[in-house]
Amino acid sequence: MARVKRGTTVKQKHNKILARAKGFLGRHHSTYRAAREKTEKAGQYAYRDRRVKKREFRGLWIVRINAAVRNNGLTYSQFMNGLKKAGVELDRKVLAEMAFAGDENFTKLIDVAKRFIAKDAK
Repeated sequence: MARVKRGTTVKQKHNKILARAKGFLGRHHSTYRAAREKTEKAGQYAYRDRRVKKREFRGLWIVRINAAVRNNGLTYSQFMNGLKKAGVELDRKVLAEMAFAGDENFTKLIDVAKRFIAKDAK
């Protein structure tokens, strides 16, 4: 059986890991062992945070909607309840963009929500 020399294969494997570790601090960008550990951990963080990002953005949208709605005398939950009763099916992302931009259509939505809340209270 012929002898297999693996020098180039190992070098390619190491260079691939070191390329992923570009920008890491200290020996984590230049030493293979440290770079491998750091890139594995970075991959775990990236996998986890792709899901966490969705939660964090939803929270941000809710905060922005709540801040805009409170200036008009409602709470976030009252506003969303009024929109649901009115049959408005805008998602939180769009509502937050409207609230953040100070769109006059957002104030119209607040009026619609108030109308349906008052109608339900009677």
